Amino acid sequence: EAVSPHSMLLLQCEIPGAVNLRLARAARSLQIPVIVDVGGEDRRMDRALLECCDYLVPNETELERLARSYGGHNDKDGGGGRDDVGRYGMTPRHIVEWQAHIGPAKSLQRVLRSVRTLQENGARNVLVTLGSSGSLLVRERRTGTAAARRPSVLYAPPCPLPAGGSVVDETGAGDCYRAGFAVALLERCATTTGDEGEGADDETLERCMRFASAAGALAVTRSGAVPSVPSREEVEDLLAKAEERRKEEGTGEVKVGPLPVILQAVPRGGCRDDDDGDDDFPFLFGSRINSMKDRLDLVDPASLPMSTPREFLRRQATIRGLGCVDFNFPQHFGDHWTPEEAREALDEVGLKAGAVCLRYPSKFARGAMNHPEEEMRREAIEITKRAAKAARVLGCNEVVIWSAYDGYDYPFQVSYQEKWDQIVSAFRECCDAFPDIKWSLEYKPTDENTRFFTVPSTGAAILLVNEVDRPNMGLTLDVGHMLMSGENPGQSIAMAGDRLFGIQLNDGYTRLAAEDG
Repeated sequence: EAVSPHSMLLLQCEIPGAVNLRLARAARSLQIPVIVDVGGEDRRMDRALLECCDYLVPNETELERLARSYGGHNDKDGGGGRDDVGRYGMTPRHIVEWQAHIGPAKSLQRVLRSVRTLQENGARNVLVTLGSSGSLLVRERRTGTAAARRPSVLYAPPCPLPAGGSVVDETGAGDCYRAGFAVALLERCATTTGDEGEGADDETLERCMRFASAAGALAVTRSGAVPSVPSREEVEDLLAKAEERRKEEGTGEVKVGPLPVILQAVPRGGCRDDDDGDDDFPFLFGSRINSMKDRLDLVDPASLPMSTPREFLRRQATIRGLGCVDFNFPQHFGDHWTPEEAREALDEVGLKAGAVCLRYPSKFARGAMNHPEEEMRREAIEITKRAAKAARVLGCNEVVIWSAYDGYDYPFQVSYQEKWDQIVSAFRECCDAFPDIKWSLEYKPTDENTRFFTVPSTGAAILLVNEVDRPNMGLTLDVGHMLMSGENPGQSIAMAGDRLFGIQLNDGYTRLAAEDG
């Protein structure tokens, strides 16, 4: 009773659930807004707590896990989500356009499906933090006319880092975001609870989300958890500068409606830069630059000899329609050039990076992520992470992993479960270390280097993605590899659903059991 009515209760899941529930019920009886940070212990949240909180705040991984604990989406075909599009007043076009702002590593439809599961089990407003992709607030209105009760979706883009700043340590950034949101919402005195009101309006909540984003952005520029917490003055200063930059660049607010499709948001390069209308084909075709070493008889003799990635890049720039480039890692770097130099070369010839494709060196002939020696497995994982750093520099956000060596040659040669667990663990580590990067597995059933791969089919690859259980883990399906597995590529693509990050087209039409495509 001594608590001021101008208060707010912020809870998180490291506190025992029974304690959280008791506090939330007490706060609700006093009409004090309750915010629950889902971070902390990974456990199923009591439905009664969902019903008591005004704002549930998970990150994307926490959102999916919590939704699954309530029997949420486990659809393997990725076909769900159409009802959710209409539920939130969004058309399929809206989904594409919003997805462009959020980025391809985050599936908007998957987020909405998970949110719907939680709202059907008592949650009201679900605020999902998407790391460097911003944040998304899905509001559940329970009073008024049918039109007024339609849930709404608000999006806040990430706040740019301060001038000269860089990501130093992400520890505590989510805590700063949640605290910033709570402070901003409380100070605006625009939130009520219960059926007598629906709380702050959309404009107010968008301002609170931007304030929170600025607090999180400042936090990542410093080391440590508590030492990284910014002051109010720092947050307001960064917000003011971000607003000035937005006005200078002429960028408006992101709302449900016609929005520009951003290149990075569509697999392998996205929509074209031209603006010829809605009928434009939405994707760019690309190629790995090592393909440019073939058929040199078609090249102008003045361009020969041609043997380096830079020369291959220049050749690709002359081929109409091949707008993006995939690089092999580490083969296309090292002595040839740095990722920074490759980015400059791309800009010079007007091409874009599509993905960085892992090709482990022959020293991993006994396995990369599956090598029998722990030291070699660690080295393979570190090479994989270096590929992600190169992808960031190149301006793409995807690493495609195909290992010529992760498997075995004879039945009963290895412990199948041990090899599977090694790959699951390695991918989880990579996904967690680089949440802004899409990690895409390209499976193959057999090869002259490895008779049986640990992940030999689309079905096995989908099982792996589900067990890795990270939102930035998905698949690249190679047509030749699918045919080698005896699969119908169309069906395999449909099975992959929203975890399909890319398709590799080739002329590998071959018979089942052939050694190579």
